Amino acid sequence: MTWPVGILLFLGTVLAMEGVAYAAHRWVMHGFGWFLHRSHHRPRTGAWELNDLYAVIFAVPSIMLLYAGVQAGWWPGCTWIGAGIAGYGAIYFGFHDVIVHGRIPTRYLPRSSYMRRIVQAHRLHHVVESKGGTVSFGFLVAPRPDVLKAELKRRRGGGERAGAIRAPAGLAKR
Repeated sequence: MTWPVGILLFLGTVLAMEGVAYAAHRWVMHGFGWFLHRSHHRPRTGAWELNDLYAVIFAVPSIMLLYAGVQAGWWPGCTWIGAGIAGYGAIYFGFHDVIVHGRIPTRYLPRSSYMRRIVQAHRLHHVVESKGGTVSFGFLVAPRPDVLKAELKRRRGGGERAGAIRAPAGLAKR
């Protein structure tokens, strides 16, 4: 397989993973997998939460495809797809765990309209502590915060924290 084709396969996989992440978040994590994800919608009491097991679960296909493409002699595209899954995982970790949830302290403050939008959309997702009634399941693609706030208001409080719909600190419109 040529490098340009491999790179296109890698980039296509990274882009496709947003759809996979959306579906997994909406129908697995907020569905039958809520028993693990619930910990992510509650205040963290230590360095780890049960929801962190999803990182391990989602790494398995990437590791298997990388191994299959590099060591097992499968189609070389498996390597690029496995790398694309890992690439999305790295991007997700950086945005979600470092920037949004501050699990690794930084001085980063979202300044671009895109970064402010995805951070605020994810924080609005977290105003609902229950399995249902939440909004914004994607991560790198997110609806406008005003649309999400209107939807939360329309749903009238199904599990929302008191006063949680206002803009998160540092993200109010300037």
